[in-house]
Amino acid sequence: MAARAQAWLFAAALVIFHGSEYVLAAAFHGRRNVTATSLLISKQYVLAMSFAMLEHLTEALLFPELKEYWFVSYVGLVMVIIGEVIRKLAVVTAGRSFTHVIRIHYEDQHKLITHGVYRLMRHPGYSGFLIWAVGTQVMLCNPLSTVAFTLVLWRFFSKRIPYEEFFLRQFFGREYEEYAQKVHSGLPFIE
Repeated sequence: MAARAQAWLFAAALVIFHGSEYVLAAAFHGRRNVTATSLLISKQYVLAMSFAMLEHLTEALLFPELKEYWFVSYVGLVMVIIGEVIRKLAVVTAGRSFTHVIRIHYEDQHKLITHGVYRLMRHPGYSGFLIWAVGTQVMLCNPLSTVAFTLVLWRFFSKRIPYEEFFLRQFFGREYEEYAQKVHSGLPFIE
């Protein structure tokens, strides 16, 4: 019974996360500019989420007691909610400056956002997504996927952040340098 409830919570987390990502992206950038690719729903992402469900179903059948740790599942649910809130605060605060694809050319509406949740961390969208994604796996009591999601996402962001910040330094110069010196990236061990 616990495994079924966890699976429904996982499905709800996916629908809420991606539904709200779409609504916000369409609101700030127009519906015509929003696609699965622009929302970063890649083959790798679908594969990772499919593996997570496969792990959950396999463990529920072979080791059902593994899915009975309600405290762990609730911790995961709290992580999902916190990650969702941080991510959506990042999107709403940045508005049109928030995009799912790294901008490599400066555009007039592109502004350096340093207020709101960006006062606390430079990359709250990434931080929120990491917490949300790992939280989904903790909520499912998926030990393998929890470790895999944590490592793969951390590695992904450890490469993406320096790449993105190269362009932010190009666009905003000294202003971004000062901001980066004062405010942490928002992800552990990524400066």
